Amino acid sequence: MRGERVTLRPFDLDADAEALHAATRDDPTIWAYLRIGPFEDSGDLRAVLEQEAGAEGYVFYAIEPIGAERALGQAAYMRIDPTNGTIEIGSIFFAPGLRRTAAATEAIFLLARHVFDDLGYRRLEWKCNALNVGSRGAAERFGFRFEGIFRKDEIVKGRNRDTAWFSITDDEWPAVRAAFEAWLDPPNFDVDGVQKCPLGDLMAAR
Repeated sequence: MRGERVTLRPFDLDADAEALHAATRDDPTIWAYLRIGPFEDSGDLRAVLEQEAGAEGYVFYAIEPIGAERALGQAAYMRIDPTNGTIEIGSIFFAPGLRRTAAATEAIFLLARHVFDDLGYRRLEWKCNALNVGSRGAAERFGFRFEGIFRKDEIVKGRNRDTAWFSITDDEWPAVRAAFEAWLDPPNFDVDGVQKCPLGDLMAAR
């Protein structure tokens, strides 16, 4: 999937392991709420990417900003249920060079647009550790609606995880898509690339 600012593509295991390890090794907080990481070296990260690339029922993508010529993040489709038309996006991490950028937002938009406009699914889910304030805020900024907390849902890295659930449904998607498109439109950014209208405001106005 290619946008104006970012490409989502299959892993190039060796190159992406090197690039992602180099881009994330100075920020161990990236892995605080994920099932994977941190990684001692790129070889450990490569082993995980290889396992992910072959995982049944999941589709993983490397996230490469246009012009960067290297991966700076990862995302996946998970819990794919064609019969009921539901799917989850998750296993997301952004290196510092991708975090809080228009490219990162466009990556989420491309994933959502493919689910609804190309696949015709009914429901897109976002789940995260209930303690992960950043992920919960991102979900709402991206137009997902909070549904509740599954208490003691999982054990991750030896710790209890209460899971916060969010979703977008197909009847909500046209308004969510319009908000994404308005935010990503070049006139919404000044000459320094700073947004004029926050995405959260556009989502709230829908």
